[in-house]
Amino acid sequence: MVGGSGGLGAEVSAELSKRGARLVVHGKTKDKAETLCKKIVDGGGEAQPLPFSLDTPESVFEFCRIVSRLEDIQILVLAYGPFVQKSLEDHSPEDWMLSSVMDLALPGALASLFLPGMKSRGYGRILLFGGTRTDVVRSYSTNVAYAAAKTGLGVLTKSIAAQGAAHNVAAILACPGFVRTEYLSDATIARLKEKSPSGRLFEPHHIIAPILDLLGVEPCAASGAVVSLDGGLTL
Repeated sequence: MVGGSGGLGAEVSAELSKRGARLVVHGKTKDKAETLCKKIVDGGGEAQPLPFSLDTPESVFEFCRIVSRLEDIQILVLAYGPFVQKSLEDHSPEDWMLSSVMDLALPGALASLFLPGMKSRGYGRILLFGGTRTDVVRSYSTNVAYAAAKTGLGVLTKSIAAQGAAHNVAAILACPGFVRTEYLSDATIARLKEKSPSGRLFEPHHIIAPILDLLGVEPCAASGAVVSLDGGLTL
């Protein structure tokens, strides 16, 4: 679980634990990762924290080196990705580098790392998270670097699905709409409610339960799908 200690990632961690998964939960801060894992363990599940700050291209190399020691990984979830919001003209080279590495290269590197083992064992499930409206190529005014990287995850998802199909390895890209998490301020929540077709935000379980249902079936007919879970926002 990369980015599994907060937001949608925490909901994925909790739901996977309920479904019997033994977890390694990555989080940026030690306290948050340990708190979530303790909650899972106290509830009868198995989870160990993996605190690590992913904030530079160099940190990605180190993170991949660390997780390469993990054995028998059957499920990989990427619920991590820094969000850069500013006009296209104001995007710096650093903004572009951060978004492309963390939002696209990191998921790709981890998929490349774990795919061979999944194929050899005859089972694997990979869940990637795109951004709102990144299900297809679109124009953006305030988050171009982030959206470009997240849209690229569709290529990765379909490539995993094609190469893994004969080995029972499946991948889905979830593109959530507006979801209430601890990261949103009251002002942001109010603004997103105005944009939402339903006038409200989704709760994390509204997104996570159905996407895990899709990914968990045998065989996974939805493998390779880019799934919008936005309640009609992008129709």
